Amino acid sequence: MPILKSGEAGIHYTLEGQSGLPVLVFSNSLGANHSMWDPQASEFRKKFRILRYDTRGHGQSSSTPGPYSIELLAKDVIALLDAQGLDPVHFCGLSMGGMIGMWLGLNAPARLNKLVLCNTGARIGTLETWNARIEAVRKNGMKSVAPAIIERWFTPAFRQKSPNTMANILKMIEEANPEGYVACCAAIRDFDCREQLGKIRTPTLVISGAHDPATPPQDGRFLAQQIPAARYIELNAAHLSNIEAQDRFNDELAAFLNS
Repeated sequence: MPILKSGEAGIHYTLEGQSGLPVLVFSNSLGANHSMWDPQASEFRKKFRILRYDTRGHGQSSSTPGPYSIELLAKDVIALLDAQGLDPVHFCGLSMGGMIGMWLGLNAPARLNKLVLCNTGARIGTLETWNARIEAVRKNGMKSVAPAIIERWFTPAFRQKSPNTMANILKMIEEANPEGYVACCAAIRDFDCREQLGKIRTPTLVISGAHDPATPPQDGRFLAQQIPAARYIELNAAHLSNIEAQDRFNDELAAFLNS
């Protein structure tokens, strides 16, 4: 899979599907990589060109020295679009990926066709919680936080019925680069666009998980209330709703992109 140079970073990405089809970009959550979108890529590559990438500091993208900002991570996306000559695109981001989508909606609206903000918020967590997480990972590595991440990402019922999925995702979290993870924690910690949401003019779908402790439904409802004409959907899932509620997620995403 190819690597694109973006500033000092190498961004690992994959572009699948026939040229000429509309382009759909997927952006991962903190601690994940592009493979978290496997349940969507297999379904949507029939009608879209799918661009997936590992956010800087994650997967096979390089971990340049931190801290990062959401602006920096969003400019990596613009570099990918420029390199491939892609304009405008549908953008679907979850959690940190949703923050990247908000930045693009505010600062690069001409690059977007439709925007999908999943399990995210205009501000996520508090200064104290992020600093504590950064400290824990610096001291004890990713394995020290991985079990708590899994508990936030999926409901107990889903964890129980999907042991293989859980094992794969636990491995992905544990193998995440701690320096890249910490640098992205800082980007999320320092981002707050609550006051600017009304300026987003891109047609937007907001997806929340009814059981999401990381970005609870009120965060999603706030986005949908503030972004003009945004559509809001709540799924029976925790934080990674694209995996836990895969079928409904895919149905709602397809309906929105095709509307």
